[in-house]
Amino acid sequence: MEPEGMKNSILPELRSPIQVVSRIMQTTAFQYFFAKISQSGFLLFGSAIIAFIWSNVNAEGYHWLWHQELSFSLAGHTISHSLVHWINDGLMTVFFLTVGLEIKRELLVGGLSDPKRAALPVAAAVGGMVFPALIYFLFNRGTESVSGWGIPMATDIAFSLAVLSTLRKKVPYGIRLFLTVFAIADDIGAIVVIALFYTPSLNLMALLVAALITCGLWGLNYFGIRQASAYIFFCILLWVAVAEAGLHPTIAGVITAMFIPATGRFDTDLFLEMVDKRLEEIQCQDGNCGDSILVNRSHQNAIQEINMACKEVEPPLQYLEHSLSSWVGYLVLPLFAIANAGVTLAGLQPVAALTDPVTLGIAIGLVVGKPVGIFIFTYGIAKIMKTELIEETTWTQIFGAGLLGGIGFTMSLFISNLSFSDAIHFEYAKIGVMIGSFVSAAAGYTLLRWSGKG
Repeated sequence: MEPEGMKNSILPELRSPIQVVSRIMQTTAFQYFFAKISQSGFLLFGSAIIAFIWSNVNAEGYHWLWHQELSFSLAGHTISHSLVHWINDGLMTVFFLTVGLEIKRELLVGGLSDPKRAALPVAAAVGGMVFPALIYFLFNRGTESVSGWGIPMATDIAFSLAVLSTLRKKVPYGIRLFLTVFAIADDIGAIVVIALFYTPSLNLMALLVAALITCGLWGLNYFGIRQASAYIFFCILLWVAVAEAGLHPTIAGVITAMFIPATGRFDTDLFLEMVDKRLEEIQCQDGNCGDSILVNRSHQNAIQEINMACKEVEPPLQYLEHSLSSWVGYLVLPLFAIANAGVTLAGLQPVAALTDPVTLGIAIGLVVGKPVGIFIFTYGIAKIMKTELIEETTWTQIFGAGLLGGIGFTMSLFISNLSFSDAIHFEYAKIGVMIGSFVSAAAGYTLLRWSGKG
């Protein structure tokens, strides 16, 4: 984590739990994040449909394309993987970097910054991981497919928020906050699970190199380096080292995000002082400046200096999160869905596929385990800590949000790819993820719409 603290002067109004929640719901940052993720969720849904149709219309072409080898050589060292492998291990690192930035922001000034308010969504995330994993384990205990217990644990934040966004004013903002924060906390859990349980072996020398690179990231932060390119460079080095160490390389994105500075070079007071001075230079005697910026050199200089001041005051964390969110939502996740969501039905026995323990464990884990675990843990912590629900939220709506939490999709497909090396179990896992996610989406939407306002 970065050593510098968040000064009270930066966000002086965020001091009580009620003010924290109220401020979050009113900030442009949260609205921007919610809107961007929701939009990408619809694109993700469309990509999954394309993958399903493509893999059944032209299964040979579908698998041929994504398994083409792509090689990169540097200084005599060559890395060669299939296209789908580069997407899953390479592009998805950008996704995990964005997730890491979201997690850090939530820990500093968001829904995870106040321990009492964060208790409910964090408890929801824990319950939403434990119950689905237990259900899957019960269906697959004693078999070789038991390794897929992590598949139904994670919530797809883009897909779930996209469904929630269609309800508009029928649900209170508290539900949006609850679902967003517990999905982010859920991502933390999924990352830990991948790192601890889906790592086959470790190369200690490469792990030492990764640790040294991480120290380098710490050094960049400690010495106030705020150029995003420096952190991206170290992220690439860390990606290679982590891959060589035997860990999943996408973890490099999360580690890097933890060291991205959360404060700008200028503090807010200095920024306001500079902007005020520059605005005084853009004054016109007749009160009508018109197109003065184009023809007045002093006005041009003032505008350029204001622009530079905006860049200096903006935290690299916020800059990177905004810069990467569109790439992740509109390119990385849709590509991941198209490359991984294809299920070739030809050659599959429908009854066997639908009744296989892998399919049932995942589907029931998502549809039943997720909402039950989320509701029970949230209710229990609320009673123990005597914490009220947020922003006119009801317990029925909490259960509805829990149903939306059963939309596993992206992370579930990602963990499925790590869980199974044989094609048949991987296909069954994808079927279970698809069924569980779409049933959860329909059930959650129906319940929230019925329980909503107007």
